[in-house]
Amino acid sequence: MSTTGRSSRIGFLTAIGGLALVLAACSSSGASTAPSAAAPSAAAPSAAAASAAAAGGETYTVAVATGAVGSYLTGEDGKTLYVFKDDRPGSGKSTCGAGCVGIWPPFTVESKDQLKAGAGVSGTLDVITRDDGTKQVTYKGAPLYYYSGDTKAGQTGGQGLFGKWFVANP
Repeated sequence: MSTTGRSSRIGFLTAIGGLALVLAACSSSGASTAPSAAAPSAAAPSAAAASAAAAGGETYTVAVATGAVGSYLTGEDGKTLYVFKDDRPGSGKSTCGAGCVGIWPPFTVESKDQLKAGAGVSGTLDVITRDDGTKQVTYKGAPLYYYSGDTKAGQTGGQGLFGKWFVANP
């Protein structure tokens, strides 16, 4: 997927149009805490990602940035990656559906694309297949998302929103 295509999907206009739906979908009651970081494991893309390198395709590097919220993962164009508290890492499923992805676009790749762990990324990168058939990147089993309100690298405006969205910790 081209950078231009992905950028248009996470535009600010999408945020305005879907805000009401996301508020309803993502603001259920209950106590919330930031997800804890699991013990680091060797950074190694899955066998599927490794075979993608042989087949050609784009390479997507997940990197680590540091800012006011501490260290966090970044994806394409250095934009912040987030995790959704309602997702269950390792389940192979994303719970951010049609009413949610307008504000929280999933970090997706094509089957032939390769994932690369940048310096400081110590967990496993992999992909899951979403209900719509797209391939969403996961880190330590947790699906990764962008926040449409973050329009450039270094922004972390989605941190803590609705008590359910948090920057992805390395």
